[in-house]
Amino acid sequence: MDPLVLFGRVLRQLRKEAGLTQEQLALAAGIERNYVSLIERGINQPALRMIFKLAAALGTAPSEILRQVEAELKDSS
Repeated sequence: MDPLVLFGRVLRQLRKEAGLTQEQLALAAGIERNYVSLIERGINQPALRMIFKLAAALGTAPSEILRQVEAELKDSS
């Protein structure tokens, strides 16, 4: 499966676990809600700086997000 799609799925899962709406996550990360939606659907690819912003807004480490994406990638193979 495409890592971009998996990143979006992991982001959505983490956001929901944190009890945040897309709008709340976007506000905390200093971005537009629409951009969060595009990332979660695997349409837009976040830059490294954006991954750090999203992780901070979720209260987690960027490496944790990427670790989960990597685990999903292995499971889908």
